[in-house]
Amino acid sequence: MNASPALKPGADTSQDPNTAELLAARPHLSMHAMDGLVLEDVPLNAVADALGTPCWVYSAGTIRARLAELRTALAGVHIHYAVKANDHLAILSLMRQGGAGADVVSLGEMRRALAAGITPDHIVFSGVGKTGSEIRAALAAGIGQINVESPAELDMISAIAHEMGATADVALRINPDVDAGTHAKITTGKADNKFGIPYDDAHTLYTRAATLPGIRPVGLALHIGSQILSMAPYRAAYARAATLIRALRESGQTVTRMDCGGGLGIGYGDAAGASPSAFAGALNGAFAGLDLQLMTEPGRWLVGPAGVLLSSVVLTKGHDRFMVLDAAMNDLVRPAMYDAWHGIVPVSAGNAVGQVVEIDVVGPVCETGDTFARSRAMPLVESGGRVAILDAGAYGAVMSSTYNARPLAPIALVDGAHWATIRARQPIEALWAGESIPDFTT
Repeated sequence: MNASPALKPGADTSQDPNTAELLAARPHLSMHAMDGLVLEDVPLNAVADALGTPCWVYSAGTIRARLAELRTALAGVHIHYAVKANDHLAILSLMRQGGAGADVVSLGEMRRALAAGITPDHIVFSGVGKTGSEIRAALAAGIGQINVESPAELDMISAIAHEMGATADVALRINPDVDAGTHAKITTGKADNKFGIPYDDAHTLYTRAATLPGIRPVGLALHIGSQILSMAPYRAAYARAATLIRALRESGQTVTRMDCGGGLGIGYGDAAGASPSAFAGALNGAFAGLDLQLMTEPGRWLVGPAGVLLSSVVLTKGHDRFMVLDAAMNDLVRPAMYDAWHGIVPVSAGNAVGQVVEIDVVGPVCETGDTFARSRAMPLVESGGRVAILDAGAYGAVMSSTYNARPLAPIALVDGAHWATIRARQPIEALWAGESIPDFTT
């Protein structure tokens, strides 16, 4: 092992909270002198010893507490958990137990929500490209609301519902042309995004919807992006929606619901994320007095902080310039896709107080983009040691792939002092179990 380099003189690490600061901002995590990093009351080394690494670990208690906090702040608002953030059945079951419905964007997500016991009337079907078979399945299941993204989709829903003798409760998803101030790949409410109906077209389309067979227009919907930390974009978007609702009612249309979308951001460093009470203020400020059933679709805010990705250090190289993990971009793609910042902390208490170095934390996949952190100031963890990548409960396992023929990692759920495997590690043979070689090629 090469000598560990100290921090470079004058290096700017002001944006890198240290291990103590990261843990102080996450009360569900703690560092014990003997057990190392502990999630709720479970030492993470115990999980890694049993399942191997990489592996995902989620905190049930954290999810329950965050859902309860959000429900208290948003009293009277219907919460539909955005299934795309983390679609595991155990997570969906926790949401159901906590009183949340589901926001789904595919037939698979709808089937998952139903399998977890979420009732159809508590499911909203969103998504910009619903197929005819998905619409038919949603209507057959009795889904509570379909968010319509375009005139063509509205006509498709009408035709299918009429054929089935059903009536679809629909909300028109408007595009308010508001910049959410987040990453370009996760903003969804600007005019040049693919989502929603242009604001100026919505009044006419809503009026036409009321005349179509099989269609019952019940309100509006919008969603302006993900990982939003400021309330200003919400206030701007909701003000436009409120103006449109008043205009629709003045023209004789019935508007009873407003689906306000989701996108509440979390703090990936040591700063606080979006405030539920501030979000409640944005909702009340825009829609007070309109006698609407308000709905929202949080995902990341509920589950992001509740998950970690455990990984072992394979080796260091380049005079300790690179710390190579056994986790990779196929496990957690957010840093490669969005240049996303995730805290990385040692699992061992001894490593946590070790010498701080400036290092690149990378994975083994054959892509330069397979990088979790660049020039990160953190304790050096040597070969065989373990690290936890924080705030990986949202858009982590759900976006995993088997690139480089790397099997899907196992998942564990912690609840107090108990934990269980909720997904086993995928066997390597399963990677090609559904493949075949046609006779004409042999």
